[in-house]
Amino acid sequence: MKKLIKCEFNMDTACVELRFSDGSRIDIDTIGVENEVADNPYQRGDLDWLIYNKPLEYAQLVLGRELEGYIQGTAEHRLED
Repeated sequence: MKKLIKCEFNMDTACVELRFSDGSRIDIDTIGVENEVADNPYQRGDLDWLIYNKPLEYAQLVLGRELEGYIQGTAEHRLED
């Protein structure tokens, strides 16, 4: 993989898609991830907010295996209120 050139949520596939300059890509199945880590509707809501508003940060948390820590902590969007 080379330089990341695009990261976005694709509503048609329910995937966060990362595209790299060498043509490679990673698709993260957000529904599958939610089913694995979210235990309640509040956690699912926090993940949904992250997917729609900050897909790159979501991808970094998933790939870095830090997503469970995010949903157990104070979600960023709740701090903005």
